[in-house]
Amino acid sequence: MDGQEEFNVSRRALLAGAAFAGVLGTVLASTPARAQETAPVTGPAPDLSTLPREKLTLVAPPFVHAHDQVAKGGPKVIEVTLTIEEKQMVIDDYGTTINAMTYDGTNPGPMIVVHEGDYVELTLVNPATNSLQHNIDFHAATGALGGGALTLINPGEQAMLRFKATRAGVFVYHCAPGGPMIPWHVVSGMNGAILVLPREGLNDGHGNPLSYDRVYYVGEQDFYIPRDENGEFKSYEAAGDGYDDMVQVMRTLTPTHVVFNGAVGALTGDNALTAKVGERVLILHSQANRDTRPHLIGGHGDYVWNTGKFRNPPEVDLETWHVAGGSAAAALYTFLQPGLYAYVNHNLIEAVELGATAHFKVEGEWNDDLMTQVQAPSPLA
Repeated sequence: MDGQEEFNVSRRALLAGAAFAGVLGTVLASTPARAQETAPVTGPAPDLSTLPREKLTLVAPPFVHAHDQVAKGGPKVIEVTLTIEEKQMVIDDYGTTINAMTYDGTNPGPMIVVHEGDYVELTLVNPATNSLQHNIDFHAATGALGGGALTLINPGEQAMLRFKATRAGVFVYHCAPGGPMIPWHVVSGMNGAILVLPREGLNDGHGNPLSYDRVYYVGEQDFYIPRDENGEFKSYEAAGDGYDDMVQVMRTLTPTHVVFNGAVGALTGDNALTAKVGERVLILHSQANRDTRPHLIGGHGDYVWNTGKFRNPPEVDLETWHVAGGSAAAALYTFLQPGLYAYVNHNLIEAVELGATAHFKVEGEWNDDLMTQVQAPSPLA
């Protein structure tokens, strides 16, 4: 793609985004007065200069940066920087590549953890080495297309957005530059999640506190890689080069890959998640585009926030839970047996054939009371 073509792609994205914003404005203007009357009344923003500031050091998924499960003190201004990186990523064992669009170079982007009532002050950086416009839409934020309308930046630009985390839960964020560019950016890997913890921490829905010993972030991603006339996956020098081909695959609504954390096998083998018997693990699972249904083979969801929102009481003892496209879920489980656990999308075709599988390696002592082999495999009597 030459410079003029890149400019045209960016211009179309801007125009589509403006059209989308215009339609949304029309919808908002036509909102019934009764609905407007029920909106909460708010006063002027507080003097944020009096609030303490904390700068987060983000880490690559599946790990999550250090944080307090229960807030210490009052609200803070949480400073976060995300740098957009367009990069080629290998997504399976056969060397298939995608010209990915990422936040901080990973798919999914880093998990951000704050507390309800905190202010998130995000600096979004689009280096001059990139070729496309990008922005960020926080599902946790209120107004301006989740911040997308205030953060649209060209290569060589940066923007700063601040929003108040008013709702407790785990929420998706993703790129949304406008019109047909939105799904292309999302399925090219440009999404992540933010965890907004209640200030008093998690609870079981009856006021009893819940805590976790470990936390992991699993970002499920659907990829749509074009094939050539021989059925082989195609590769491209730059992201824009494959746009038209990828859109044709996207319109089939049939992904070529469904993976955890950016690639087939990203969370298996040497990269398997680890735990010990007796540890309570919080699993955060996002899917920015399609519905999914996580399942821990050999375990359960002791407490599961299917919708990922902590004002709702968690469901208990689930075998499989549902994550709607464009959302995230949270599940707590205390591992009771050692061994290898498979954590899968329980559309088993997508888990086994397309790649949506992770492993937990759990250390500890076996409990025969929970399970035992009464008879080993042997010839029929």
